[in-house]
Amino acid sequence: MKDPDNMLLQQGWSPEFLSSANIDTVQTEYEVLHLMRQCATHFRFTHFLVSRFPANDQQRFAERLVVSNWPADLVRKYDAMNLFHVSRLAIDTGMTKLPVQGDSALLAPADFESTQAGEAIALAESYGLSTSTALLLHSTTADPYLMVFSGTRPPLARPELTELHFSALQLFECLEKTFVAVTAGREKLSSREVECLRWAAAGKSSDEIAIILGISVYTVSSYFKSATRKLQAVNRMQAIAIALRLRLI
Repeated sequence: MKDPDNMLLQQGWSPEFLSSANIDTVQTEYEVLHLMRQCATHFRFTHFLVSRFPANDQQRFAERLVVSNWPADLVRKYDAMNLFHVSRLAIDTGMTKLPVQGDSALLAPADFESTQAGEAIALAESYGLSTSTALLLHSTTADPYLMVFSGTRPPLARPELTELHFSALQLFECLEKTFVAVTAGREKLSSREVECLRWAAAGKSSDEIAIILGISVYTVSSYFKSATRKLQAVNRMQAIAIALRLRLI
């Protein structure tokens, strides 16, 4: 007897929330967020995120996030551990084009002898991230991104994993369309605004940036305010994240 799930996949079936009508009308990150919520629910996950792939430790986890429903407190605590770039999540997905499934240890360092491994595992489990499925995706400009779905459900069987992989590709294509729309709709940053954002992304404070650029702290603050407005961000951290995602810095 044929597996009905496999038959649906072979026929190009995708979940109702990813119908062509839904995909074609997506214009904003909020609409992508809504589709990702539906995707997570469809596959019985509770948490999800899309982030730029952590190639190094120069940007914080929070600054790499593009779309996520992680609680702010969870983001803050995981960010403070500074483990994202050395986690099994990053290491394992970086070595394959296939989806990676694992338990709460995916968020822990790949080096299990690290003293922070137990803390990361405990943090993940305390927020219900006992299992995760992660996918490495690339934009049309070859920039790497991670899409991760987490929860307490058992690992996905192959037909369901195949369906999730295809859904993730569709969702990411929707998300990338919003990058283009957002870039076109935003004012161009000045060279000084770009410099301030670049130094801030490197971890420099306003005082340090003022010394580096030879301008006053007040002027640095003014550049941050104008850049934040142009990027339609709510604060400096989000402005840096948006600038990085749009490859402005």
